[in-house]
Amino acid sequence: MSNSNIELKEGSPGLPPCQVACPIHQEVREYLRLIAIGDFDRALATIKRDNPLSAVCGTICAHHCEDECRRQNVDEPLSIRGLKRAAVEFGQADFPAPAEIDPEKKVAIIGSGPAGQIAAFDLALQGCAVTVFEREEFLGGAPRNFIPLYRLPDETVEQDIENLKKMGVEFKTGVEFGTDVDVEGLKKEGFKVILIAVGLTASRGLPIPGADHKDILLALEFLRASKRENFRLDGREVIVIGGGNVAMDVARSAVRCGATKVRLACLEADDEMPAFPWEIEEAQEEGVEMNPSWGPKAVKIENDKIVGLELKECTSVFDAEGRFNPCYNENNLTTLPGDTVIFAIGQASDLEAVEKAGVPVSERGMLVVDVDTMQTPVEGVFACGEITIGPTTAVKAMANGRVAALAVLNYLDGKSFHSSMVVEDEPLPELAADVIENVKKVARHEIPMLAPEERATNFKPVEKGYTMAMAVWESLRCLGCAAGAERIVEKCADCLTCLRTCPYNVPVVSAEGDLMIRDHQCQACGLCLTVCPNLAIEFRTPYISEAEEKLEPAVKKLVASKNGEPTVLVLSCGLGAYALPEFSEDFMANKPANVEVVKFPCISKIDTTHMLKAFELGADSVIVAGCDEDDESGKCPFQKTKFWADKRVGRVKNILTEVGIGAKQLALMCLTPQEVADFGTPLAETIAKMQEPEAEEADDKKK
Repeated sequence: MSNSNIELKEGSPGLPPCQVACPIHQEVREYLRLIAIGDFDRALATIKRDNPLSAVCGTICAHHCEDECRRQNVDEPLSIRGLKRAAVEFGQADFPAPAEIDPEKKVAIIGSGPAGQIAAFDLALQGCAVTVFEREEFLGGAPRNFIPLYRLPDETVEQDIENLKKMGVEFKTGVEFGTDVDVEGLKKEGFKVILIAVGLTASRGLPIPGADHKDILLALEFLRASKRENFRLDGREVIVIGGGNVAMDVARSAVRCGATKVRLACLEADDEMPAFPWEIEEAQEEGVEMNPSWGPKAVKIENDKIVGLELKECTSVFDAEGRFNPCYNENNLTTLPGDTVIFAIGQASDLEAVEKAGVPVSERGMLVVDVDTMQTPVEGVFACGEITIGPTTAVKAMANGRVAALAVLNYLDGKSFHSSMVVEDEPLPELAADVIENVKKVARHEIPMLAPEERATNFKPVEKGYTMAMAVWESLRCLGCAAGAERIVEKCADCLTCLRTCPYNVPVVSAEGDLMIRDHQCQACGLCLTVCPNLAIEFRTPYISEAEEKLEPAVKKLVASKNGEPTVLVLSCGLGAYALPEFSEDFMANKPANVEVVKFPCISKIDTTHMLKAFELGADSVIVAGCDEDDESGKCPFQKTKFWADKRVGRVKNILTEVGIGAKQLALMCLTPQEVADFGTPLAETIAKMQEPEAEEADDKKK
């Protein structure tokens, strides 16, 4: 069974592409797995291990991870950002405990945006005494001051800030670097390092005729005013210039500020607009009119009032080398009507105060910084975030802040640092076509949102977020990339049992006749582990061993508390409906005293040895409880779990008959989500059948 189109390789498979694509390399697969088993606390703890902005990222992250999710080649990517928010909303967890503070490692961070916050987090974890200086009244940087409330509520930002305060980070607001404090002053206060993370806080305008009119607004100033000053545009017809995410924020905010009509014009064509597709779609749903491939020529003014914006056709935005170099058709002109124009064409740095603080600024108005060492020409002064890398997403700014923290730590320890020292891991290759065709398609659960007509008149959050059940079912769509099978070559007998069992065509035989398990293609269902006669397959992750470790204590508890009732051990699935409160809380809190439950990550991972071990330890009866994979409401992502579980149960039944225990003391239940929610009923029915006398015994009693 060779296939020339299959990449035949086994060994270290690489990291899940979602984790590699995340700029701060969050353990996406792990926290999705924990949500899938209903453990939101551990999911949040996993996130908080290396992300101090879990609430903000769960709300407004650009989710670069989803762009590389391998599930998109099957149907749609996981809703990873939405699941992060669910972990924040339903879980409870603290940051890792920081090291003891070293007063000699005193660091000042200028700016409380995403880059500054993650640098503060990383440095505090390593025992640095960190103080963050913020010139604004509110902490949180650009997201707090400029991202509209309908996307990012203030309390979401505060949640992350409060967590940083709890771990010892000190924040000072209303303090401007260059006005209230400077380099020399901070050094006199004992700060060994100053890290500048001030972001890009100035809006760009355009030098076109009429651009100096009083009804011309700039993006960031407008966003701040609409967010903090109840700025209104009642009765106005607004024209927004720009096609990026900020322009969408401006346009959608203008709608909410009472504009009767909002028209947007940008240089880029429909499929070139730099804004995220979902931002464009949501803006259109709220009535924003898009005018792509048009560039501003002049603001039209009559009687000292703006009456429109003259546009010229943009035929291309970038030249052959990919540089921004728009070309226009000056003969094709049009005019958009409107009385207010808002420029949203990009952000720039405002470094006048930074220069006054004693940090050099170039002739072009750019901060002088070595992007490889993160250092400015001033000893002990570093810089990070958008001020060094330009406009970007919050999570990419965070990644840069993390590199800066490494640079600072090395500096404090007297070591050299270069960004090339940061090693990037390799992702898994794409799913093979023959694997994709065997993966069960499960529709993505879209995040519930307010209807356009409901949201366009106010600044209430437009996303409602997942319910707990939606989060569990959505996370269950994760393919478990790089979590599954690993062949132990020394034990493998080349019997091909795994090849015959795997529903996904992961094990293959090469042209040379060698068996290979393409572990980088594995779907982590676990079926091959439970059928391998030589135990030559192991899981790369501890998902199964975690369950195995609970088996013996559960049976010992049953045996110790035996009160005349037959003891029953339930080996259940731990996913989907079994992860929801109806089972994991309600049933578990009220289950019979003679019943204990050990959850496995799907019954496909329950082996004959687990069932036999339970009997060996003293359980009177064992019930394997899984999902009815044929039930459409269940959305179980795995294939043939019921088929193989039934075979394993049948095999153990034969053994139980031979040793005199009796086959009836082992049962398999495959339930719909509705039946799992009422688990006590099918459980009681199954136990009752187990306790019925065997047919021969019943005949003897009749005689």
